[in-house]
Amino acid sequence: MKQKRSNWPKNLLQWGSLAALIFFLSGLAGKIFKGMAAADPEKLCPFGGLQALATYFQRGSLPCSMSSLQILMGIALAVAVIFFSKLFCGYLCPVGTVEDLLIRARKAMKIKTIKVGKVLDIILRLVKYALLFWIVYMTVTSSELFCKKLDPYYAVATGFKGEIVLWMSIASVAIVILLGLFIDRFWCKYVCPLGAISNTLKFWLWLVVLSLVWWVASLLGLNFSWLWLLGTFCLAGWLLESFHRKPKLQILRIVKDDEICNNCGICNRKCPYNIDVASVKSAVNHVDCTLCAECTAACPHQALRVGCCPSKAKEKKGWTRFLPAILTLALLAAGIIIGNKFELPTINETWGLEDGMKLETVKVSGLKSVKCYGSSMAFKAKMEKVPGVHAVKTYVGSHTVEVGYDPSVTNAEAIEKQIFVPSKFKIATPDPEQTPALKVVTLRVEKMHDKMDLNYFGLQFRDEERPVYGVESEYDCPVVVRVFMDPNAESDEAWFKEIVNRKKLVMKAGEKVTEIPMGLEYVRMEPGVDTIATADFLKRMFSPFKAEYSGKYPSGDTTVVRKRTEVYAGQPQYILEFEDARYEKPLVTRSLPFLSNHLSKEEGVIATYVALNERLKPALQIRFAAPATAERIWELMTMDKWTITYKDDDVREEDARIKFDKPGEVHPYAIAE
Repeated sequence: MKQKRSNWPKNLLQWGSLAALIFFLSGLAGKIFKGMAAADPEKLCPFGGLQALATYFQRGSLPCSMSSLQILMGIALAVAVIFFSKLFCGYLCPVGTVEDLLIRARKAMKIKTIKVGKVLDIILRLVKYALLFWIVYMTVTSSELFCKKLDPYYAVATGFKGEIVLWMSIASVAIVILLGLFIDRFWCKYVCPLGAISNTLKFWLWLVVLSLVWWVASLLGLNFSWLWLLGTFCLAGWLLESFHRKPKLQILRIVKDDEICNNCGICNRKCPYNIDVASVKSAVNHVDCTLCAECTAACPHQALRVGCCPSKAKEKKGWTRFLPAILTLALLAAGIIIGNKFELPTINETWGLEDGMKLETVKVSGLKSVKCYGSSMAFKAKMEKVPGVHAVKTYVGSHTVEVGYDPSVTNAEAIEKQIFVPSKFKIATPDPEQTPALKVVTLRVEKMHDKMDLNYFGLQFRDEERPVYGVESEYDCPVVVRVFMDPNAESDEAWFKEIVNRKKLVMKAGEKVTEIPMGLEYVRMEPGVDTIATADFLKRMFSPFKAEYSGKYPSGDTTVVRKRTEVYAGQPQYILEFEDARYEKPLVTRSLPFLSNHLSKEEGVIATYVALNERLKPALQIRFAAPATAERIWELMTMDKWTITYKDDDVREEDARIKFDKPGEVHPYAIAE
């Protein structure tokens, strides 16, 4: 009896890809290779790419931050399934690798596997198609990648900190581990929506027929909703998988030399999908087969091999067992190379076009604020307000926009000015007593388009020895950038030029190192140096917050809405003040509207401000009058749950977003005359 062979091509790819994911996603890569950026857990996800492609066909836009790379990964998977088999499932999928590991663990622990009957098997196979329909529907209608909310791989890869729904993610991981321990490849066979797509693509001829029917129907004016196409795809896939199960159009299959097979059954025991390989006559045509080659490696007589023609099964071509792994790598490489060669627009929107109107296009790159579908739509909303602009394309991978405009109404320079967002960024806080005035150096810089460019530029100064306290930008050609620095610090042009032209920003947080690409270009430093009082600088850099409240008050036989500043005019008013530097940090300022909403429900609370106080320190200030008291306001602020009103009929109890350690100070409120 010949010895069975090792299935090392599959093991190498499967465990190698899992090890690579752990290496990059755990942060080990950043520690070993200093400065390496954190890995994106969904960068090579084929399921996300297929969802993005469906969204693009239906809406003409891409969901989330999906790019051409993810789409090409999805297309590579589809090509593999149509022509060969489910190579991704057998060789690369990290969840599939874990499922295989659970099979080994079950055997090592001598846990008896649970056999699923035929009827229950058919019913359970419907689950992944229902899940596929739900996920694609939610993704297309919201332009957000819905699968991330429950994908076990994404949940684990992000440490359960990504865009997840916690209970869904926990349930998914539990299904993979617990049920996978007792039922071989439970997730892959019964739950995985990507498995539903792959199995349906194996019957690709039926999909061609379905597409032709859909096309003919559209020619006849029968415009069915895309949901009908999605539903038919899912239903057809389930029916074919459950009742036919024998796709015969793949080029590669497991072929068998029936003359030397002694029906020992070892191949059946080794198959992770429990396919009855021993009973086939010439080739395995089962829908679940992934060409993982476990059966061929286990066969002691070498009666099984990977091939395309059952009639030539007797030809001993040992090299064919490497084919699935080679094809997997080739398709993965092709997807990466082609996906990085071009980019589909995340949105491609037009409006207000008239007959005969000819648009010209201005292209602006490096807009780091354009990074997903939501920010793309926000950019489009901004451009809609610009006279003469009628089209917008965004490319989130390269942070690029193309704006179509009517040259008879506006021009490229005017649009670039509208795109530009003047901004400011405080790097450090000077002491007004020790440093009463600052030096202002003015630079001219190209390729600075949005506030993120200025923020990253400002962060470059944090590790420099020369004290720089802040930067601000103003639109011009080239852009004006003012640098506020210590009056005694040297400000030579070569130093500024080197910082502006740096190719990347390196940020360190403990052992974590993040690199952000920079693309600024130094033009010149303006002659002369200005000065500014430190107090004026602090006010200039500070972004105040102001929310004054209204309420319903009786007026005769009815009630009217009145501002509380008017209702409590003439009454003694007070300020409850919390001085803290964190009130100018973005993570805190984003929570202030929620605190304000919560406090506004208390009668007597007039307004909430964040401002620089008399000591030029950031302070949260609650303005109130009787019947409100400082004690009651403090009680409201320190509640574990805040009451937030989103709409009149949408009031929610939510976790407090800011924690307060000690009560504030109460001061009389000075009402301006």
